[in-house]
Amino acid sequence: MSEDSQIRPAQTPADLVRLEAAALEQLAQRLEGPQREAFERVSTLVADAVRSSRRAILTGVGKSGHIARKIAATLLSTGTPAQFLHPSEALHGDLGILAPGDILIALSYSGETEEILKLLSVVPRLGVTLVSFTGCLSSTLASASAHVLDVSVDREACAHQLAPTASTTAMLALGDALAIDVMQRLDFKPRDFAELHPGGQLGRRLATVRQLMHTGASMPSVQSQGKLLGILSDGDLRRLLERNGPAAFHKKAADIMNPKPLTIAPEPLAVDALTIMEQRKITSLVVTEDGTQATTILGVLHLHDLWEVAPHTLKEPTSTPAEEQAKADEVSEEPLAGHYDPPSDDGRL
Repeated sequence: MSEDSQIRPAQTPADLVRLEAAALEQLAQRLEGPQREAFERVSTLVADAVRSSRRAILTGVGKSGHIARKIAATLLSTGTPAQFLHPSEALHGDLGILAPGDILIALSYSGETEEILKLLSVVPRLGVTLVSFTGCLSSTLASASAHVLDVSVDREACAHQLAPTASTTAMLALGDALAIDVMQRLDFKPRDFAELHPGGQLGRRLATVRQLMHTGASMPSVQSQGKLLGILSDGDLRRLLERNGPAAFHKKAADIMNPKPLTIAPEPLAVDALTIMEQRKITSLVVTEDGTQATTILGVLHLHDLWEVAPHTLKEPTSTPAEEQAKADEVSEEPLAGHYDPPSDDGRL
């Protein structure tokens, strides 16, 4: 048994995670206290740069470089033009990506990373503002920076204090906080986010009503020259049959349709339409040009079209299969589709 193993107590994976969590708590306390104004200055600086069509350029070496790449990606996805620049490549021509007004954010825990220090004499001549994420406020990098954000940690999760762990976690969290704060300053909306994330499950959740609605021949509507007359849903027909029996077959659509169905404009996100349907307990929305019944019909959105955009949550079963089947066999007293129709004296729903 080595001397180190006799001296150092064994640490569980949970202990190591708690070490990193403690580093994040220290960072949060600094952001609420002594580092608050410095963070706000940096966030304002980046937001102003974006408004002036400038960018945030992230740089770092090793593990800090990987964190810098991720922060750049997060900035990009939240509306801030950003790019990663490797310091070594910068020294061999890639400095050309920097332009006056850009913000160069350098990540170095020690603040003495050789490849980054070689850039310090060039940055001022390029008209670029240097911001540093560092754990040493007296370092060469910190001294050369216009703005310094402290990512110091009491200790790394590595027992030998060699592998960057807690420190890179703090860097990543600070970068995320900066990206989101800048996003809020730029008033970056869910619709803007959707434009940058068209693929996969996230893209489907951020799809618009226009993208999912049924149009043309597949649009089941009651209309005249593009103007909405009413809507007739499967739930309406089912309840009519339950009430009137065979006599229901003698009624016309105009007799039983809802003349004032809920409508929606094509621009809202699909998740917003889903919220409306869930709140009103309906299964379809008529899409019109401005979201009112007075304008031309564009399509129909059905609840089934929104299943893929709904957040999926897995829940533990709270009843037996037999009990679930019994619930399914029960007839709901709530209208399930289309709209609400108060009963009238002639048997209409």
